[in-house]
Amino acid sequence: MKILLEIQVLRSPWSIQTLYRLFHQCRKTFAPLNLSDYEAIGRCEQEVPEYFNFAGDVLDKWSQIEKERKEPSNPALWWINGKGGERKWSFEELGFESRKVANVLSGPCGLQRGDRIIVILPRIPEWWLLNTACMRTGVVFIPGTTQLTAKDICYRLLASKAKCIVTIDELAPAVDSVASKCQFLKTKLIVSESRRAEWLNFSDLFKAASAVHNCVKTRSQDPMTIYFTSGTTGFPKMVEHSYGSFGLGFFICGRYWMNLTPSDIVWNMSDTGWIKAAIGNVFGPWFQGTCVFVHAMPQFDPKVILNTLCRYPVTTLCSAPTLYRMLVQHDLTRYAFKTLKHCLSGGEPVNPEVMEQWKSQTGLNIYEAYGQTEVIIDEKGSVLPPGKEGDIAIKIDAKRPFTFFTRYVDDPVKTASTIRGNFYITGDRGSMDEDGYIWFMGRSDDVIISSGYRIGPFEVESALIEHPAVVESAVVSSPDPIRGEVVKAFVVLSPSLKTQDLKKLACELQDHVKKVTAPYKYPRKIEFVEQLPKTITGKIRRSELRNKEFKKSQLYGP
Repeated sequence: MKILLEIQVLRSPWSIQTLYRLFHQCRKTFAPLNLSDYEAIGRCEQEVPEYFNFAGDVLDKWSQIEKERKEPSNPALWWINGKGGERKWSFEELGFESRKVANVLSGPCGLQRGDRIIVILPRIPEWWLLNTACMRTGVVFIPGTTQLTAKDICYRLLASKAKCIVTIDELAPAVDSVASKCQFLKTKLIVSESRRAEWLNFSDLFKAASAVHNCVKTRSQDPMTIYFTSGTTGFPKMVEHSYGSFGLGFFICGRYWMNLTPSDIVWNMSDTGWIKAAIGNVFGPWFQGTCVFVHAMPQFDPKVILNTLCRYPVTTLCSAPTLYRMLVQHDLTRYAFKTLKHCLSGGEPVNPEVMEQWKSQTGLNIYEAYGQTEVIIDEKGSVLPPGKEGDIAIKIDAKRPFTFFTRYVDDPVKTASTIRGNFYITGDRGSMDEDGYIWFMGRSDDVIISSGYRIGPFEVESALIEHPAVVESAVVSSPDPIRGEVVKAFVVLSPSLKTQDLKKLACELQDHVKKVTAPYKYPRKIEFVEQLPKTITGKIRRSELRNKEFKKSQLYGP
């Protein structure tokens, strides 16, 4: 995959003037910044301010700007549930309500600065309030997907030593089943209209809370949030980010990749448990004063998504590649996206065929994000020449970029393993061509080594999806007694082609891949499935398929 970062032209003249207005009242702790200052900070050419807090230094300043405006502006958060429920909050209202939640955390919940809280909520407004309230109080925010099991929750409570957990009715029994094992857990907070024994009720506490709260003064390097890795190998690791790496680090992302202004409305479909929710639903858009649009769908429904894009004035769409693969299966020319003008994707590459179909039917490009492209190195940390495969790494020299995560919590050995000489190892494999373009191959643990050949799953998946019978596919390694590993493809067929001779179709797909890519890359095994395992954001869980393949090998032999 060819990676090219395209910086678009600024769409609004407000940038420098507004940024000065945005920060002019906090000169004692945070000097006024303009666009060039942020770019210089991003290049590590200008020092990061000693103190920074996104809630106090950005959100509260947007609230002040709202008050000065005479004309109406977009809301900060626009939430719908598809069943008639709707909420709109201005930045002023967001500030008012998040201060009440901050008092809930520091009052009835008994949390102090530096304490950790696990928040497992779907796409409901309370997630945004708790996120902001944690910044205001200095409580470390640990998000989790609602797909977590009791075992997952127990592991996260024990590993993080979180003192409080927040969730909904559906997950409360899972928490109760493991709470006695978690000695650090002191408070359980439920977001529900009903009451539950041994749980504090969020709604009750919120109504009684005061809206008077002074935002804590946090240093840029202070811990702000912790994410648990996916646990592809071993148990999930705790990745810590600071007020600087998140709050300041996503300014450039929101301004250039997302290309946002205060007049935009962005719909980012990421699950609240993933880091992309922070990028696309909090820091990226709110740094630019952009409205965050949220549709509380329990799962992706292509027709609902398409109708929503027609009905609501969404200007910017951001989602995982799977969504675009689903949408292009429909006749998009029947839908009128009157305001949509910028489409984004991240998490994994978008297949070229899907990009072409989306462009031909909507007239819009899909802009992918990949923020780790710098240089290709070998196992010894030496830069490789063009055409040679290696690890994609970022040169850091003596100074680690402030946008990087701080550390793997309680795991100094794992933290140290991310550095090789003067390079930060991203965990991705690729090569660079003569023109300096990076060709992404896949995650280090996704790459398939078969008879000495290294095969990236994405290239095979892209070849398969070009065939009219294929709706979606996932390619993983499968044990083989002769080649060590072989390529195996799990394929979802178009409904109109499911009655075909599958054995014949498998051979046809294998021949197709041989022609589109190198012959050694074709899938020697093909399994037709009704659906692929995915996260709630639509990202395919290749690791789940791969683990099953190797488990079968261990149980039954090759």
